[in-house]
Amino acid sequence: MPRAARSGDQNSAIEARGLVRTFGDNRAVDGVDLNVDAGAIYGFLGPNGAGKSTTVRMLCTLLKPTAGQATVAGYDVVDSPGEVRIRIGVALQEAALDERQTGREILDLQARLYGLSATDRATSIARAVDLADIGGAMEDRVKTYSGGMRRRLDLAASLIHGPEVLFLDEPTTGLDPVSRAQVWDEVRRLNGELGVTVFLTTQYLEEADALADRVAIIDGGRIVEEGSPTELKRAVGADVIVVDLPSAAIASAAAVAETVPEVDAVTQGRRGITIATADGAATVGTVAVALSSAGLHPQSLTVRTPSLDDVFLLATGYRMSTVDPTVSGGGATATGPDPQHAGRTPASPPRSSP
Repeated sequence: MPRAARSGDQNSAIEARGLVRTFGDNRAVDGVDLNVDAGAIYGFLGPNGAGKSTTVRMLCTLLKPTAGQATVAGYDVVDSPGEVRIRIGVALQEAALDERQTGREILDLQARLYGLSATDRATSIARAVDLADIGGAMEDRVKTYSGGMRRRLDLAASLIHGPEVLFLDEPTTGLDPVSRAQVWDEVRRLNGELGVTVFLTTQYLEEADALADRVAIIDGGRIVEEGSPTELKRAVGADVIVVDLPSAAIASAAAVAETVPEVDAVTQGRRGITIATADGAATVGTVAVALSSAGLHPQSLTVRTPSLDDVFLLATGYRMSTVDPTVSGGGATATGPDPQHAGRTPASPPRSSP
């Protein structure tokens, strides 16, 4: 039987156009477009329920799109699912590991499932053992492993056959800071040393910022921003002024801030307003005077550089920065729109990233 021909841009590892997936009346993914360069780490950032995992499952051929089309490693996910599967590695949120087996037995089984010869199995397992970096525990049963060790073993197993593209669906969710850092190092290593394209879904802002060459922000099944972390943050403004206010004063303060010529955009949140500006140090005094003249007295004004949380706020009207108290450095869980008045009130038209 003739093999399916590759399609799409040969420089792109993943392409999607108008990708849609519905479940009854729920439009979980709503017209997603993607173009992921070969050899890149691509971050897919969004809160729980945004459509991240559903998108991954379509790209991995585990779910059939309701509409639209996608190619992975040059093959259509609907027309040539078998060609896609042999070229990808997948590590979903929950590591599917048999606790009764040892780490080495799991790697050997994975290699056999892909039909690797004895010689290739030995080479691939040795490489995977090195990549997993769990020391002598490779001969221990998985039930003795920590969460971080299981995650690293799962990543290593997904690479056993030398895939072109690796899908990681929230690989560090629930891990402690040390284990999370170890997974980050492993992702950087497999991308840098092996040249594997990585499609990484995450709800952690700092993870996308630290790892990804480019980031797409998804909310409500739609991509609302896309670009490199630097581009996205630059599009917010060179600086951000965070103004903490009583809730009753937020709307009035936003209206006053919009009148300041140096202000590019004002966003209302739960605890105050966020101002985008080209020069925070020069503008913060003007903003403070304008607010005081209007009888508004902020609890604090802080100048800082923009973060991906600011990008998310400007794009969606709410922040992802509610910190998971069990994780140092912050997991990101969407707080939801301000019930009274969430959203962007730009002093000038919203700017798209380059």
